[in-house]
Amino acid sequence: MTSPAVGAFWEGRPVLVTGATGFMGGWLTRSLVERGADVVVLVRDRSPRSLLVREGWLSRVSVVSGAVEDRDLLRRTMAEYAVDTVFHLAAQPLVGVAKADPVGTLEVNVRGTWNVLEAARLAPARQIVVASSDKAYGESASLPYRETHPLRGQYPYEVSKSCADLICGMYARTYGQAVAVTRCANVFGGGDFNLSRTIPGVTRSAHRGERFVIRSDGQFVRDLLYAADAAAAYLLLAERLTEDPGLRGEAFNFGLGIRLTVLDLVRKVLELMGRSDLEPVILNQASAEIREQYLDCDKAHRVLGWAPAWSLDEALRETIAWYVAFYEGRLGGGRGAA
Repeated sequence: MTSPAVGAFWEGRPVLVTGATGFMGGWLTRSLVERGADVVVLVRDRSPRSLLVREGWLSRVSVVSGAVEDRDLLRRTMAEYAVDTVFHLAAQPLVGVAKADPVGTLEVNVRGTWNVLEAARLAPARQIVVASSDKAYGESASLPYRETHPLRGQYPYEVSKSCADLICGMYARTYGQAVAVTRCANVFGGGDFNLSRTIPGVTRSAHRGERFVIRSDGQFVRDLLYAADAAAAYLLLAERLTEDPGLRGEAFNFGLGIRLTVLDLVRKVLELMGRSDLEPVILNQASAEIREQYLDCDKAHRVLGWAPAWSLDEALRETIAWYVAFYEGRLGGGRGAA
């Protein structure tokens, strides 16, 4: 399947991707290289599991070593590479880690965001897309989330995302900066090795013939989005941002628009893997997490013309096939040991 952002727009365009060796950063960087963009990536940690490393994409981009907490490095990078477009994906992305290390999470997710935006303002970069999350909305009795919902994060990860989104709006409204925000549902796909997340964890357990352990009571409700559709959404938003100044400071929801409990998702993956016999273990120990989250994506459909290209079942089959191939050593980089 092809992205709606295919075309000459990206050919030769200087692009900076922060967080490129992360899960979603790898998918986005691959999409940009395939479209002919001149990509520079900011890399803090060189993980051998990263899609950029495993699939050889890192050799096709310019690499700057450092972190988003280093504003001077960001300014130098944007100036020296004459960056036109910035995709800011660098973040501490795990709810559990944020609970254990709130200050470190705020340093990366909040200070890192204002550093990127300030460096882009001074460069100047022409447009910036900042990857946020549906977690930025916080808990709400009124669902689905719409972009008009207030940002009311209460727990460490959610607060970091709420703050970063408000900072983006500040730069757009105060300085006229061409920045827009993506608020994606739970993104999944091959190459995600954060095994605390449901899909990577259950695929590994099923492949090993083990019962998957659900930390919550299994009734937490989530929306989902395949990584290929998320990457296409980032690209499309950047394109539209160059055409329409009215999008500056705007946020867009991207998701399948579904309501699925964690338990139902686990059982669906087990069924697709032919391991419905492995009934999950439910610990009912989760805390500091929002119970129900799902999105209304009408604004993205109406304003951007975006729609997901992958159904949930299609995307899950692709994802499961990737993980099985990885665990069986049929992907580059050797046998999976995760």
